[in-house]
Amino acid sequence: MTALTLSTAATPGLRADAIVIGVAKGAKGPVVAPGAEALDKAYDGRLAGVLETLGASGGEGEVTKLPAPSGFKAPLVVAVGLGAEPEKGAEYGAEALRKAAGVAARALAGSKKAAFALPLADAADAGAVAEGALLGAYSFDAYKDSGKDGKGKGPLGEVTLLGGKPRDKAFKAAIERAAAVTEELNRARDLINTPPNDLNPEAFAAVAQVAAKEHGIKVQVLDEKALQKGGYGGILGVGAGSAAGPRLVKLSYTHSKAKKHLAFVGKGITYDSGGISLKPAGHNETMKCDMSGAAAVFAAVVAVARLGLPVNVTGWLALAENMPSGSATRPGDVLRMYSGKTVEVLNTDAEGRLVLADALWAASQENPDAIVDVATLTGAMVLALGNRTFGVMANDDAFRTAIVEAAEEVGEASWPMPLPDHLRKGMDSPTADIANMGERMGGGLVAGLFLREFVGEGITWAHLDIAGPAFNEQGPFGYTPKGGTGSGVRTLVRLAELTAAGDLG
Repeated sequence: MTALTLSTAATPGLRADAIVIGVAKGAKGPVVAPGAEALDKAYDGRLAGVLETLGASGGEGEVTKLPAPSGFKAPLVVAVGLGAEPEKGAEYGAEALRKAAGVAARALAGSKKAAFALPLADAADAGAVAEGALLGAYSFDAYKDSGKDGKGKGPLGEVTLLGGKPRDKAFKAAIERAAAVTEELNRARDLINTPPNDLNPEAFAAVAQVAAKEHGIKVQVLDEKALQKGGYGGILGVGAGSAAGPRLVKLSYTHSKAKKHLAFVGKGITYDSGGISLKPAGHNETMKCDMSGAAAVFAAVVAVARLGLPVNVTGWLALAENMPSGSATRPGDVLRMYSGKTVEVLNTDAEGRLVLADALWAASQENPDAIVDVATLTGAMVLALGNRTFGVMANDDAFRTAIVEAAEEVGEASWPMPLPDHLRKGMDSPTADIANMGERMGGGLVAGLFLREFVGEGITWAHLDIAGPAFNEQGPFGYTPKGGTGSGVRTLVRLAELTAAGDLG
């Protein structure tokens, strides 16, 4: 785990493996960002020119390395691109700082300590740099024996933020928040990246129990017998084909001064083969990530508890493994859900909505002020929004807007999506109350309409389809690694903060 500290030490005398500075893209060439004044002075005010000679432009994601000047104890300078230079009088945006810090942290993998001298206008900027650096330093190597050949590089060992104020309450709070949120988000990434032979529903539930005990969160786990007794037909139906039984995990964080109650519901398919409606070749290899929604909910609840926010938050993890076997649910079967409604299963690969439906109804029984579900639900959402943006649907326009704004604030790309009522008719079934499939076009919206059927009357609800950004199959970028990303965690935490402050509804 990468350590994080604030320092007011002078840059030349700081002992570190590298000093990280920012460089922006100016109208006439690269511009050295605030925070690097001591270095620029050591280069006689010509640092921007030196960087330009080395090919730097200040573009986002760009990394330029050069030797530190004489008199500096750190041997290396890492200049990282911040993108376009802000207009006169404006500051660098939080997301630009996060991305730059993340890129630098990845570039310094294997180093023991790096001093980040990026522009810090206030405590919020310090928090953004800390978040980016800690997220960018993430690596998942639990299954790699990389030490034998000497080529393995561990993550950056320590991040020191220069220009911060260690004794300032605002700076201290920003750093503590960044540490709590990023550590839990990285734990979500670990869960997503863990192979399904080691992370089945029972194993996931065990991880949640340990974390809940550590952070004072009440936890309840329903196993197969309890689910059968309770009538959770959706979760049981999806898990029927697997030797690893399903689980429903309830995490309850309460605060004595809370005035609002949020419920977060996460899809937790620890492996999705598609069931009897088997996925085609080439679509199975990354299906360990189909529990990313549950991982996000789990991480968010623990982060909220660590931050001690005055809001009650209940997390519901709907965990199952979707496998084909003689006991698996078949296309054409009818399941009786926890709500009492019956669902005709036309496609066993549309399983996420079935486990979520039971969890949504369970969450509704506590009548929270709002419910937000998070799921890698549909390939249709990826087709609509690409690999880096999640869709947001809701039964309340103002709540949907609030979630999109919260996501933008923390640096998560999202987009508001509609719930057209005319698409509901496509899920009419001659056999059951509703089918789990509808019209092919607009499939992501159809899934949202299905989920809406299982939200209690009068309860504000939103659905986050994170199918695109949850798992990065391409190369790393910014502070986002290859593999599990932890998409949705920061948005959920921000929603809890806004609710606690009375700024959300």
